Amino acid sequence: MKYENIIVRTDGNIVIVNLNRPKSLNALNAALIAELSDAFDRLIGDPGIRAVVMTGEQNFAAGADITDMVEFTPEEARAFTFSATFNKIAACPKPVIAAIEGFALGGGMELALCCDFRIASPGAKMGFPEINLGIFPGAGGTQRLPRLIGISKAKRMIFTGALLKGEAALACGLVDALSDNPSTEAMALAAELALKPPVALRLAKQCVNLSDETDLNVGLEFEASNWARLFATEDQKEGMRAFTEKRKAQFTGK
Repeated sequence: MKYENIIVRTDGNIVIVNLNRPKSLNALNAALIAELSDAFDRLIGDPGIRAVVMTGEQNFAAGADITDMVEFTPEEARAFTFSATFNKIAACPKPVIAAIEGFALGGGMELALCCDFRIASPGAKMGFPEINLGIFPGAGGTQRLPRLIGISKAKRMIFTGALLKGEAALACGLVDALSDNPSTEAMALAAELALKPPVALRLAKQCVNLSDETDLNVGLEFEASNWARLFATEDQKEGMRAFTEKRKAQFTGK
């Protein structure tokens, strides 16, 4: 697929996915979402990729393109939802880091919530203004936001449509860190994670993600099973031998 709405580049074993519709503040439309889906299919299947940084040209993403949505029927609205692609990103076996500058609104904020970490500039504006359009977040916002910041805070954001800037977003847990250069900070974190054992990272991510979806006993059994599986990997042997030999481990993803 030829990409016209995103730019994908590789820096060593890190992929940078850059949303690239600056004239519309990177508003999400069907074409951009299709390209995102294709890009993640490719990087998920590439064993040489260890981490992903997602960012946007000038802004992260100012929600869905409203001009496409005004006259939707309910059936058309359901078909337009980005949930399938967003779920794919949330389940990506590689760590995904959002670098947020400018606006991250509505669907754009939902996209950021699919990432494992969010690093924002102090002046970034983030939130869910959909209520002012007669709708509410429909691509995971009502589900992922409460799990991240708590039900009461999530209700306040969604019910009022209020936007948060950097410090307020950091204080409530919407973002993990603030930086004057979020992309540089995100690349530094991606580089750190790229040195970790990929299989252990993938299974750890699955276990943590499951904690939001199941009861404790099911989660504990899933954790124990996957923890044990790691003892069949070369990376586990390498990591423990390197520790006992007082040297730096070299993980291969096997």
